[in-house]
Amino acid sequence: MILSLILLIVGGTALGSMLYGRIKQRRAQTMEDWALGGRKLGTLVFWFLNAGEIYTTFAVLGISGYAWAYGAPAYLAFCSVSLAATVGYWLTPLIQSYGRRHGLVTQADFFTHRYASRWLGIGVAAAGLIALTVYVQIQVTALTLIVRLAAGEAVTQTGAAVVAVVLMLLFVFLAGLRSAAFAAGVKDVLMLVIVIALAWTVAGAVGEASILDVFDRVAQLHPEAISFPGRQPELGLNTTWFVTSAINVALGTYIFPHMFQLCYSADSGRTIRRNAVFQPIYSLSYFFIILLGFAALLAGTSAPGDDPNAMLLSFVASRYPAWALGILAGTASLLALVPGSVLLLTCGSIFGRNVVRPLLPRLDDRGELLASRLSMVGFAIIALWLTLGASGSLVEIGLSAYAAIGMLAPGVYCAFTMRSANAGAIFAGIVVGYAVMWIPALSELSAALFPHWEIGLVAMLVNGLVAVGLSLLLRRTAPVLQPA
Repeated sequence: MILSLILLIVGGTALGSMLYGRIKQRRAQTMEDWALGGRKLGTLVFWFLNAGEIYTTFAVLGISGYAWAYGAPAYLAFCSVSLAATVGYWLTPLIQSYGRRHGLVTQADFFTHRYASRWLGIGVAAAGLIALTVYVQIQVTALTLIVRLAAGEAVTQTGAAVVAVVLMLLFVFLAGLRSAAFAAGVKDVLMLVIVIALAWTVAGAVGEASILDVFDRVAQLHPEAISFPGRQPELGLNTTWFVTSAINVALGTYIFPHMFQLCYSADSGRTIRRNAVFQPIYSLSYFFIILLGFAALLAGTSAPGDDPNAMLLSFVASRYPAWALGILAGTASLLALVPGSVLLLTCGSIFGRNVVRPLLPRLDDRGELLASRLSMVGFAIIALWLTLGASGSLVEIGLSAYAAIGMLAPGVYCAFTMRSANAGAIFAGIVVGYAVMWIPALSELSAALFPHWEIGLVAMLVNGLVAVGLSLLLRRTAPVLQPA
């Protein structure tokens, strides 16, 4: 039954996505058609696609597992989503306007054009590809769990991961951004229905009378879970970590290359602003997701290998009928496939346009499109390799991706606020920021000076100080960007 429901949900959504993509848009002939949906996404489609990139397996499997394993630090989800929407209300219309005005397709295009520097664009493309591949790893990791759940012991961890990557590639090759938007709408509706249904019945499943009783019981039996630093105080996940991590996520959410392309795809700045106003409503769903994690803790649920990523699936398998697990697994498959496909699509766009085309300037649009599509296979294989060697929770992997992409944030914010911002200063800031994160001596010094801070935010601040300081020193005038 579980396998049948997964196949029904995923297969039906894939078929609907193909039909929707073909109805709404002719077969993609250019990068703009394929990667940006022709820059015609309206409010409803943009809403679902934006939510599809925020509410992934990171949100459902990751946050519920984090609540089960660590407790209060999972509250990060509430804060970061609302803060990100606040930042997005100001930033995303500027990105959309500039991208439409200058015919940009990728984030690297933005850096190349704004700072009049092809080499900076190539460097930004490389940094974006690194962060995106880590983010694809999250989706592959989650989909691997579901494949193993459906196939049982007959499939090894490696075999399940390979199947997961193949499924993701098949999904992304169906069409372009519009098809992903349709699938995002389906999975968002299914996600809300299954999460609310589970939360509505979870009290009875763990022997309590109401949702509030679940929280009261957790407070009695596991008091360390409901306040900071949570169930594992030795990790230092205290309020300082919470605040700095939330700020880092908020500042980095719309800096991801796929979110840049999503902004380019909107039909107007008004569509994006309207989306930012209502997007925080989605954060209410985290109440139910965290509730499920606490209920699993109360029920004494044990995940295979103590893997928090598998906790929710294990909890539902032990306390609910098989059909409920099948619906959850099918929905979780879409939570991985939809954002994973858009992430791979973005990787292909960046590689074809900002790596291959500068090296082969005579390449036409069709050649660029072909190179982009073929490169997705390579990025999927890298994500597979990362998945097989990973051991952290989905939230930990996600925070590492935010830390990596945060190194591009000062370059974006300076572009819209500083006339004197220039390529050399921005590149120097990026290099110094990555050094703070990745050179052990510097990261240890940062930890000593800023105890319990999210290292990504420390590196972003150092990056920004270097970029702003050098820009003011050099005083090279660049055009000021204005919204349309």
